[in-house]
Amino acid sequence: MSSHAAHRTLPLMMRRGSVIRMNPVPLVAVIDDDEAVQGALSSLLRSLGYAVRCYGSAREFLGDDAQPQPACLILDVQMPGMTGPELQAVLVESGRSIPIIFLTAFPTEVIRRQVMQAGARAYLDKPVDGDTIELQLMHALVDEKAARPRGA
Repeated sequence: MSSHAAHRTLPLMMRRGSVIRMNPVPLVAVIDDDEAVQGALSSLLRSLGYAVRCYGSAREFLGDDAQPQPACLILDVQMPGMTGPELQAVLVESGRSIPIIFLTAFPTEVIRRQVMQAGARAYLDKPVDGDTIELQLMHALVDEKAARPRGA
């Protein structure tokens, strides 16, 4: 297996003493009102070894209490009802710390600055290539794991 291929498959096992523990596959939530974007991102993320859950709106995501908290959100900026930055504010206010990668077809410096200051991991212009998504997602998950208290 090439180093690039090994890098893309995500380590699913970790040796601890003589016991091999399975690490859970990270769940990534894709929140975008465009079903084509949901489908493309879902296919990409699954091919990279992630579990994926798609939502057509911020309110749909907030109303889904049955699913575990995702390891990361890939979130559209402009959506009807509640925008991506508004969802980010709700999550921050409620104390839910989830890394967020924003995607937008209409980039503005004002919104970029706002979401990055509020803790977003990335603010990417649509269309975005798969390698960029993969890189930003890996950075977001590594940063989040490093920020968690030991044993959490």
